[in-house]
Amino acid sequence: MEDIIKKIEKANLVGRGGGCFPTAKKWEMVAKAIGPKKYVVCNFSEGEPGVKKDEYILKNYALEMIEGMKIAMDTIGAEDAFVYLNPDYYKKYYKNLKELSKGKNFEIFKKSHTAGYIGGEETSALNHIEGHKVEPRLRPPFPTTNGLWNMPTLVNNPETFYHVCLISQNRYEGKRFVTINGDCFERGVYEMPESLNMDEILKKTNNYPDFDFFVQVGGDASGVVLNGDQINKPVLGSGSITVYSTYKYEPIELFRKWIDFFQKESCGQCTPCRDGLYRLKEMLVDDEPDWDVVGEILDNLAESSFCGLGCAAPIAIRSYIENVLVNIPEKKIDLPDYEKKMICDCFS
Repeated sequence: MEDIIKKIEKANLVGRGGGCFPTAKKWEMVAKAIGPKKYVVCNFSEGEPGVKKDEYILKNYALEMIEGMKIAMDTIGAEDAFVYLNPDYYKKYYKNLKELSKGKNFEIFKKSHTAGYIGGEETSALNHIEGHKVEPRLRPPFPTTNGLWNMPTLVNNPETFYHVCLISQNRYEGKRFVTINGDCFERGVYEMPESLNMDEILKKTNNYPDFDFFVQVGGDASGVVLNGDQINKPVLGSGSITVYSTYKYEPIELFRKWIDFFQKESCGQCTPCRDGLYRLKEMLVDDEPDWDVVGEILDNLAESSFCGLGCAAPIAIRSYIENVLVNIPEKKIDLPDYEKKMICDCFS
């Protein structure tokens, strides 16, 4: 048990679902937790727009992912595991997963309706498996001690389990999967060294634009927006880069797209998220909304939402205004000053 956790720690592996929590620490917490049963859950929800790396793993590395789950079960002392699939992936990959997991105590789980984006939040996924409403739980306690049916539970992204398999076989090379899409020619999923920054990744994959551009990194909904001079940084969050032509899109159209997604995906549990997103969607129908009020609602979402969905909703708009529109005087938008808390603990 200690040997593989030490290997994972030495490899500096972190969660690949967006939360970037140290994998070795999470595994150690579940391994040391006390309970009559323990569970392992692989979260294949992948509800973030613009991210397709988990499906790429299902297509190409399902066996390694399952082996990583088996290693996790042996390490933490779990007898049962769940592969939590969204309905689309269930239709495409259930038979193959069932065949590959034969002889192991794996359940390929899905419900008749999709959990959507909120299913990426680990406690929402656990509620879904238990048959409850798909909404996040109050934390603490965390799933590491009180997860499925209140038992210690290890929840990881499929890419994390895939990398654990490689680490156990001394084949891990410090790479991660990156989805590249948007206004570029070679869209797709690439396995790239973590040491490369976004500028280098776009160039190596022949996706570096020959026009003024900005990128959204970490997902097409919750990702941070950076201008072309800010991409000398590593890929963030769930591993995606979306390229936008700077002058192709009207700001209000992008705002509507981002807020519309979050408003549709909100579970409705907390008032700041439920009512705030509805009000924003309502206001953005106008091409010239009251930006002071928009800014206040965005602040309230970031500071008061119950889970990561509401916290993440302001990120794209705020960062786009700060990093892109500031360089386009004719489109510049001034929001009221606010305390910068754009990144929050959310999807692990």
